[in-house]
Amino acid sequence: MTAFKRINGFWLSIVLALVFFAVVQLLISGGMLNSFYINTLFFMAINIILAVSLHLIIGITGQFSIGHAGFLAVGAYASAIMTMKLQMPFALALLVGGVAAAVAGLLIGIPTLRLKGDYLAIATLGFGEIVRIILLNVEYVGGASGMTVTHLTTWPWVFFCLLMTIIVIANFTNSTHGRACISIREDEIAADSMGINTTYYKVTAFVIGSFFAGIAGGLYAHNFYIIQPTNFGFLKSFDILIFVVLGGLGSMSGAVIAAILLTVVSTFLQDYPETRMIIYSIVLILVMLYRPKGLLGTQELTSFFRLRRAVGGKQNDNKHTVA
Repeated sequence: MTAFKRINGFWLSIVLALVFFAVVQLLISGGMLNSFYINTLFFMAINIILAVSLHLIIGITGQFSIGHAGFLAVGAYASAIMTMKLQMPFALALLVGGVAAAVAGLLIGIPTLRLKGDYLAIATLGFGEIVRIILLNVEYVGGASGMTVTHLTTWPWVFFCLLMTIIVIANFTNSTHGRACISIREDEIAADSMGINTTYYKVTAFVIGSFFAGIAGGLYAHNFYIIQPTNFGFLKSFDILIFVVLGGLGSMSGAVIAAILLTVVSTFLQDYPETRMIIYSIVLILVMLYRPKGLLGTQELTSFFRLRRAVGGKQNDNKHTVA
């Protein structure tokens, strides 16, 4: 019965998502959304992909990575090379961008994921800076002046990449592999003693998260007409990290909500950079003061709905008992 409800809930979510896609597509096709709102919507979806992919690495597996901008850059430049230099289709360019980022995640993951805590954070931060410096000095991709990219990102591409990211990572989290990653997050020594190959699962989570960061990079590159290495500095990694921490470590719903909230705050106040950063900081401080575990902690939105339904059912039972 529980499995049946879960399946029904999954398909209901898919139907609602498709209805949302259709409504937004109609608004865009009808000219009811101008370019500013469309670009904000695209940027919001890209940030959600980045937040959810990093959520798998930090929130589920417990690996403190702050080099996610490096994988974003690898995906962005790899996809841009495919479309601009090799004249390949956009779909293939996105796939190549994701695979290139996944390979980079594998190469950095195997030697560094034996590290823990601050040491791993420093290693991943170093990786992100290495990628940026390399891109600054490679003339084939424009060097410091950047690379011109054709605008190919559309709402259907953004939506279905976002939907696929959420479905894959949610299913991975709820699988036996996801539970193994959660056990590593809770107590790596205990997980290892129970026979879980901790290095394998940490590298797997790292590669999957890197792959979707690369997909986000491809969408990001083709949403703007030029990409530069300065767009992928360590501050970009911290922005993505804040999405996950603010939403709640271990909560995909929280990461999604935080990405939406901070994208809206950042975008609508971009004409007031000083005020924007002040409000941005105040929001973060207030949340950390009153919700130190993040907006949702380790819970998902569905668990809150179940809890409310259960509480309502108990109250009704109590009323009938009293009567």
